[in-house]
Amino acid sequence: MCGIVGYVGKSNCVECILDGLSRLEYRGYDSAGIAIFNENNISIMKKCGKLNNLKEYIEKNSPLNGTCGIGHTRWATHGKPSDLNSHPHSQGRVTIVHNGIIENYLQIKQFLAEKNYIFKTETDSEIVAALLDFLYDKDPVQAIIEASKKLEGSYSLGILFEDQPDKIYAIRKNSPLIIGVGKSENFIASDVPAIIKHTKKYMLLDQGEIAILTKDSVKVVDLQKNKIQKKIQTVDWDVESAEKNGFSHFMLKEIFEQPKAAKRCMGLHFDGDRLELKIKNLSDKKLKSLKKIHIVACGTAMHAGMVGKYIIEKLAKIPVEVEIASEFRYKNPIISKEDLIVIISQSGETADSLAALRLAREKNILTLAVVNVVGSSIAREADSVLYTHAGPEISVASTKAFTVQMVALYLLAIKLANVFEKISDNECYKLCEKLRDIPNKIEKTLETDDQILKLSNIFQNSKDVFFIGRGVDYCISLEASLKLKELSYIHSEAYAAGELKHGTISLIEENTPVIAIATQDDLYAKTISNLKEVKARGAKVVLICNENSPIDKSLTDLVVKIPSNMDIFTPLCSIVPLQLFAYHTAVLRGCDVDRPRNLAKSVTVE
Repeated sequence: MCGIVGYVGKSNCVECILDGLSRLEYRGYDSAGIAIFNENNISIMKKCGKLNNLKEYIEKNSPLNGTCGIGHTRWATHGKPSDLNSHPHSQGRVTIVHNGIIENYLQIKQFLAEKNYIFKTETDSEIVAALLDFLYDKDPVQAIIEASKKLEGSYSLGILFEDQPDKIYAIRKNSPLIIGVGKSENFIASDVPAIIKHTKKYMLLDQGEIAILTKDSVKVVDLQKNKIQKKIQTVDWDVESAEKNGFSHFMLKEIFEQPKAAKRCMGLHFDGDRLELKIKNLSDKKLKSLKKIHIVACGTAMHAGMVGKYIIEKLAKIPVEVEIASEFRYKNPIISKEDLIVIISQSGETADSLAALRLAREKNILTLAVVNVVGSSIAREADSVLYTHAGPEISVASTKAFTVQMVALYLLAIKLANVFEKISDNECYKLCEKLRDIPNKIEKTLETDDQILKLSNIFQNSKDVFFIGRGVDYCISLEASLKLKELSYIHSEAYAAGELKHGTISLIEENTPVIAIATQDDLYAKTISNLKEVKARGAKVVLICNENSPIDKSLTDLVVKIPSNMDIFTPLCSIVPLQLFAYHTAVLRGCDVDRPRNLAKSVTVE
């Protein structure tokens, strides 16, 4: 959840670390702090609130100067957001920044208190610094190894030892951490955007590996102090991809990037006009042996999975269950060797999804990761990977990640249908042709932006908003509702339209906004009859439908039309105006669109 940055090199590291933290604020923005080797002492400055508070605090106080330091942007878990609870934390000779949760911190805290350590904060992280200090006897690596034996939970750590100037130590367990490799400078970071301005070369730190960084070297060892040769990887996008490029917010930029992202995602899986799903270790023979698919994900990714279920079952006739990752492993899931577990995660580091993946691996069930971040934990641990290639997504609220996750699942569904001989090669070709035209249709759908802005102006002060739909439109209703509530803080709910009469219609009052998604031809009349029910009770009705759908103007206050398409492909367009609606409504209400309150981009703790 939190963001970590570290720098060691020849330049004053303050500006570099602050810039890195600004690129990681999507991981947490409850507080920020920095620790610098400043004339052989470690100087710490930290402030509650967003990063600008820290920048202003540094400017008003004595300037920090040093070529080695660590920084942190926090999403609060243990301890409320405050200056005191902000990272970095220091005890004795050790200063640390931490991303994760220490599950046995109370036991360790009690042990250390008996050794006369005094704790100033409410955090679990402070005990890590104290434990390292207690274990430290002039050998930093040994102290880290001994501490790792005692710490339970998840952590990535950036560590400074007071008597080890110009060195950064790092270790990870269940929380992401990368090593940036530069020229006469090296970095640690929670994610690539923090370092991309300075280097495109990086190493992925694996579980239980310890890194020792100086300006001229990076050494990685395991918990037995054996040296590990790490592969240096290269980022395939540049710093401009992580900039706003003239857009007001990252979210708006990412909404408008969806046509290119969708095209990029599907483009790698075609040989000419022929679908060639390029997934290592997942042959047609393995696919044909499947009896059932479980899609496991959280939040937006789960909604993409719900669309995937609908499409796979419709095309390939294989039963699919969609599971909430945080519930999956605790319910003793019924899974067998003939099943496929599909884990969907933008970051590839989502803690609950990663735990579900590991459970499946323990039971020797075939796993497929649908992820965006190359080399992420889920990508590395799954049997097979289907990368979405969305590029960097900075805004906390996923938009293009959702679209490309759906694209990936469409590719899988068409492939399965062809392998199981539910569709002919010619039908497969026609479906792929329609899918490959989707970027153009998304482009056209984006032209509704001005219309959606007017819609947001009408509804920006609403107390409640309801979304309804049937079939795959219900899946999109769920995602639309999530986007609106997480961005604008308006209470919103999504309902299967046919369920209205079973209780929820009691919530409809005069002028209550009801947004109906009705893009499925065979369900259109049914959804329209549900609109009659809410309209009769005073609702203000907005209809999202295909451009050729018949409209009863007496039932609708506003109509937003999307390009007509085959029913199964409409989610790829129908979500776009609803993303724009959430965005514009949040902007009009003065909300921080890219960094909604209490949320973080990558949920790396349970």
